[in-house]
Amino acid sequence: MKRKDFYYELPEELIAQHPLPNREDSKLLILDKKTGDIEHRKFKDIIYYLDKGDVLVLNDTRVIPARLFGSREGKNEKIEILLLNRIEKDKWETLVRPGKKARPNNRIIFGDGLLVADVLGIEEDGRRIIEFSYDGIFEEILDRLGEMPLPPYIKEKLEDKERYQTVYSKKEGSAAAPTAGLHFTEELLNKIEDKGVRIAFITLHVGLGTFRPVKVDNIEDHHMHSEYYEISKEVADIINETKRQGGRVIAVGTTTTRTLETVANSQMEVFPQKGWTDIFIYPGYKFKIVDGLITNFHLPESTLLMLVSALAGREKILNAYNKAIEKKYRFFSFGDAMFIK
Repeated sequence: MKRKDFYYELPEELIAQHPLPNREDSKLLILDKKTGDIEHRKFKDIIYYLDKGDVLVLNDTRVIPARLFGSREGKNEKIEILLLNRIEKDKWETLVRPGKKARPNNRIIFGDGLLVADVLGIEEDGRRIIEFSYDGIFEEILDRLGEMPLPPYIKEKLEDKERYQTVYSKKEGSAAAPTAGLHFTEELLNKIEDKGVRIAFITLHVGLGTFRPVKVDNIEDHHMHSEYYEISKEVADIINETKRQGGRVIAVGTTTTRTLETVANSQMEVFPQKGWTDIFIYPGYKFKIVDGLITNFHLPESTLLMLVSALAGREKILNAYNKAIEKKYRFFSFGDAMFIK
């Protein structure tokens, strides 16, 4: 399949620049993956499309304030560092701009010396391996000095950092939010549980590779980034029991989907494990676990658009996107949602 097969025209004014005042007031497009039928609702109406015996699986990762600004010792300049993956305690894989100011053995100072980074090496793709030194607790210093790493298409400043976190975020480690979950409130989750829908949490720490464009013409030549995931025995048991009893596994977000499909076997069972996944899901992929998906609207020609096309079919997805554009849905991270059922 070709990259251009997943292109669509999006008016720039439909790229959401800020979250709505109330999370569950987003629009919700319901897409039937078998028939292609479409309904337009509010996100809070998702409860009417979930059934007793289903399980809703969410990603409980928490975004860290991964964007830091500093300068080399004795220099009047601005260097931006984006934390991508924690290799070990104080050693990180990062993106640095401008890269020429972060050579091996360079030292970068943040917050008048509150945090110091030594550049250890440069990866093939230009990523820098750095090691931090500091006095105190790293997470507290990062919270003080760091900024939320909003996607490049969001130009407006985010007033409330918590709006780029899900209400159930727990395990710190992401450089980007699992945005499909931003629509849920605690009240809505309680109502869903009261209906007899089980709720389960996995963890996948989202890397900025999620925004990396597909540059090759033949999508099968695209190399996916790796992201760390964890799934517990308790959650694996809930998912397997749901499958055995004929309930649906509803994934909240593409990150949850990629995790579940990574840990699934050919007998449509999942097992507790942790590790790194670079699974690339595109049309032709046979889903083992995920029956339905709650997701936002994704960038043209992106791997995420290819994933949802694998679940519902490319033509049905592109038709739904065109209908969403006609109805002035808000797109991308702070935008509206779709439920593929």
